[in-house]
Amino acid sequence: MRLKQTFFLTLFLFFCIALYAQVPVADTIQIVEILPGVRKLEFKKLPDGTQVQILAGNVRLRQGTTLFSCDSCVLNNVTKTFLAFGNVHINEGDTTQIWSNNLRYLYDQKYAYLTGAVRLNDGQGKLTTNTLEYDVARKIGHYKNGGKVVNKTTTVTSQEGIYYTDIKDIYFKKNVVMKDPANTVKTDSILYNTETQTASFIAKTVITDTSGRVITTTEGRFYVPTGKAEFTQRTTIVDKALTVTGDEIISDDSTGIIQIRGRGVLIDTSKGISILANSIFANKKTEAFLATQKPLMIVKQDKDSIYIAADTLFSARLSDLFVDTSKNAKKTNPKDSTNRYFEAYRNVRVFSDSMQSVSDSLFYSFKDSVFQLFQNPVTWSRKTQITGDTIYLHTKNNKPSFIRVMENSFMITEVQPGVFNQIKSIRMNGFFTNGALDSVRAKGAAESVYFLQDKDSAFSSVNQTTSDAIDIYFDSSELRKVVLRSSVKGTMYPIKQKQPSEMRLEKFQWLEARRPKTKYELFE
Repeated sequence: MRLKQTFFLTLFLFFCIALYAQVPVADTIQIVEILPGVRKLEFKKLPDGTQVQILAGNVRLRQGTTLFSCDSCVLNNVTKTFLAFGNVHINEGDTTQIWSNNLRYLYDQKYAYLTGAVRLNDGQGKLTTNTLEYDVARKIGHYKNGGKVVNKTTTVTSQEGIYYTDIKDIYFKKNVVMKDPANTVKTDSILYNTETQTASFIAKTVITDTSGRVITTTEGRFYVPTGKAEFTQRTTIVDKALTVTGDEIISDDSTGIIQIRGRGVLIDTSKGISILANSIFANKKTEAFLATQKPLMIVKQDKDSIYIAADTLFSARLSDLFVDTSKNAKKTNPKDSTNRYFEAYRNVRVFSDSMQSVSDSLFYSFKDSVFQLFQNPVTWSRKTQITGDTIYLHTKNNKPSFIRVMENSFMITEVQPGVFNQIKSIRMNGFFTNGALDSVRAKGAAESVYFLQDKDSAFSSVNQTTSDAIDIYFDSSELRKVVLRSSVKGTMYPIKQKQPSEMRLEKFQWLEARRPKTKYELFE
């Protein structure tokens, strides 16, 4: 008889458990099921009259596709809550796994509060924190008291974070530090995707890599696997001797290419070069750069600087332009600052305190410090203007030292407004002292017009000559002596007989209007 009573009591409890497990515990269509295998189950009445269910040993619950397991659990159907203790595990199948010591779960809201050694794994990132709020319905985790996420070789720590497990996005906030083998990122906010390993910056951010390069930005994206970065707000990159700044910068470590757009600045202190332009392409591997959209180059030497503006500027290593393939070729020192050249195209303007030039195109070698000016070039030094088909201007310490003019050479020196000494020839060589023209030799069908002055600087006569060659000597930029060489012909006119406007050699052009007056003109 007692055996039969025990059988019916056990059968009754079984149906009670099965019935409770099938009763919805929320106002939604989702229900919580108690899965078989629980070792201990009992009902307990709380002082307020609420009846709770206590489960212990191999506890497993299911709500929809989400599985819960723990050592013990207390279910409260009135508050629609269950408390889980010990080895808590939330299993969302192939998407998310969460472990903790304790759990409070609001099953009508599908919202979990986890504490103690919390770990979350979404298949891409692994989060560890001490406390975590997790929205099961929306698959969003939120920690507020410090956490760490490990994604392959990248580790991110922050005071607060929101983990969107379904889309693999994590929004890190407050004291964010992201590290991978090559970079350390410090900022206040990062949006990071564990699947693409992409970090998006929305606050002041400092990125330092193992080579010592430092990037400072406030907005952009960084692709950890490739080292490619896109910055969309004013950004500065300091890489040893190279510093670049721009409104937008794209940097690719795999190729070494840096693209700068909007108020771009490139400074290479090892080469003594600064570039300003709205568009700059630089290659760290080849040390080449291309600047367009109002580019300006500043070449600094000693106290004086040379400013070069054009429609396009290009610079690269001289050894890449002229490759020595001979057996005795010497290897170029990579730190050699003279192993460089630059080219300028269209509307070229050059300014320094001692010399100014304009031309259609220009080539400059740092090894020999020579400006090669092509297509209608003009060079000015103080009161002297020199033109020709091609001009080679040698400089020393950023001051002109020697000038060579090829074909249709023409030198004009303004003595007074409207009064010009002139020399014309096929070729012309000139020498400078301290940036001032010292002497000139004109060769081949040389012609000259020069005004003679007395001791009071009053004009006494004007001399017009032709010869095979003419040597002209200056003193403090003033004409001191003219020496005619071979086949000399000429006429000297009293100054009263000739107006200065009449004394013009063929193809005379005074081009002062084209002359850059200040360096600031080149910024326009």
